[in-house]
Amino acid sequence: MGLFDFFKKKPVEDIVEIEVLYPSSWENGMPPVKVVVVEVLQPMPGKAVDIILPIRNTTETETETETETENASQKLDSGLSKTKKTWSERWNAFMANFRSVDEDFFDDLEETLIGADVGAQTAIQITEELRDEVKLQNAKSKQEVSAVIVDKLVSLYRSQGIDEDASMHFAPQGPTVILLVGVNGVGKTTTIGKLSAYYKNAGKKVVLAAADTFRAGATEQLVAWGERNGVPVVTGTAKADPASVVFDGVKTAIDTQADILFVDTAGRLQNNVNLMQELAKMKRIITRELPNEPQEVLLALDATTGQNAVQQAKLFKDSTDVTGIILTKLDGTAKGGIILPIRNELHLPVKWVGLGENVTDIQPFEANDFAKSLFGSLLTE
Repeated sequence: MGLFDFFKKKPVEDIVEIEVLYPSSWENGMPPVKVVVVEVLQPMPGKAVDIILPIRNTTETETETETETENASQKLDSGLSKTKKTWSERWNAFMANFRSVDEDFFDDLEETLIGADVGAQTAIQITEELRDEVKLQNAKSKQEVSAVIVDKLVSLYRSQGIDEDASMHFAPQGPTVILLVGVNGVGKTTTIGKLSAYYKNAGKKVVLAAADTFRAGATEQLVAWGERNGVPVVTGTAKADPASVVFDGVKTAIDTQADILFVDTAGRLQNNVNLMQELAKMKRIITRELPNEPQEVLLALDATTGQNAVQQAKLFKDSTDVTGIILTKLDGTAKGGIILPIRNELHLPVKWVGLGENVTDIQPFEANDFAKSLFGSLLTE
């Protein structure tokens, strides 16, 4: 007699379902698993049988998705705390000196924006547009002027990225190749480690290629990330031709039917001709094996360097086909305002932001969420 035949023969009142949570799953950082314990009362003299059936319903999935969204928003707010504090302090100091809307007012506004790492070009443009907006709305009081300016900043910020595609591009078939470029110290290798975990958790098959063969310890660092995330890493010998590592990485990705190949490149100075030629060579090899690749060339920038990061982005954009920006170390700086000139002057989408040291401290960049987090406190004052 089968198990379910046995249940059929039992009276309903002899079967009890007890919903419980098994907390042991917290050990891996996961929430408790809900199970149903089906207790059959006295199926045989003096005995009871417990059958544990794991269940997961639609409500739980929706709740988890909502929780993840809330956590991402909270993490962004936390990561921008230093930037928000700087913006608020500068803004409050600026408005404390408000007397009237005259030329001195707009000169001070321009200086405030430059001091908030918006950059001279973007600050001048914003100030000119705000000059017209304040007059158009006939704002005169401190509260009216403040509301007009902050609202205009938000709308300008959002409109600047209206034609930008901040989503990641993937190959219609075969592996997608994603190159990370940037100078030493911006966190390229760490970012690849985080992204590989992000996409593996999303169900993608990931391969890494350690093409930064010039920096001591770079390959070992990427291998450590691969071991931590359970992701294979293609390596070469020290000082080996980086393009040869890329070739092996592409072949491995194709042979293993991987979804994504991340390539870690040398920490190149944007004005180093030899390194730029090496990058071009890598791209030729990739294109030869996969004609539609690479799908992405992401430039990692250290947010803590402020306007220097913007200058790096300008030079890299002039010398290679950058498709997007990864802004690292955003949680450790008050200079998050550099996203404004990156969007306004370079017209490059910020695709990812790094918000901490943990493997999960990276998330896709959302313009509206950023604007709400950065300006939210000012909008409510």
